[in-house]
Amino acid sequence: MKALVICSGGMDSVTLAHKIAQDHELTGLISFDYGQRHKKELDFAKTCADELKTEHILMDISNIGRQLTGSALTDDVDVPDGHYAEDTMKITVVPNRNAIMLTIAYGIAASRGADTVATAVHGGDHFIYPDCRPAFTSSFEVMQRHALEGVADIRLFTPYVTISKADIAVEGLKLGIDYRKTWSCYKGGEIHCGRCGTCVERREAFHVAGGVDPTEYADPDFWKAACNV
Repeated sequence: MKALVICSGGMDSVTLAHKIAQDHELTGLISFDYGQRHKKELDFAKTCADELKTEHILMDISNIGRQLTGSALTDDVDVPDGHYAEDTMKITVVPNRNAIMLTIAYGIAASRGADTVATAVHGGDHFIYPDCRPAFTSSFEVMQRHALEGVADIRLFTPYVTISKADIAVEGLKLGIDYRKTWSCYKGGEIHCGRCGTCVERREAFHVAGGVDPTEYADPDFWKAACNV
């Protein structure tokens, strides 16, 4: 496998990047500035690329992001607190975000001779994000096969699409990843807020995985009430 990894700088995509670097050939990491309020995640993606000694491709699609209105990630809308599977978290959906990113990644992978685009969508995303579900990823791969017919043969690698974030944490801890060098919080403050859906999910994942969460949170105990622990 010769893979280009879509890397946000979060724990899932950084884990995937390390997994591929260990088991296959990593051709680079690609990240996207779509105008997200937590843009600092991109610095963590660059840190991951440097650590793995691979290229970091940063795509500025902020002009596109400005047209994808209505999301708490790109508009002046408060990011909700609470469990990541609550209905209130649907305000964090950026319409067609993954489809846009994957399309760009496929084009770059084809141009650079990669045979795989890898993305870290996982089972915990299914409730909120339609473009993280197996039906989407499998259909997208078929569509791209037609789009690049006779030009390139590229597979979509989604090893986490049916597993939980806790399973990803287990794998990452085995790989020895320093998760202090990743960013999940949607609010983009100085430290992780501990209250938004991604912070709650991250904290719960380490708890279920039986590992130590090295992340500094502004509210380190909120997740317990949100997850009924």
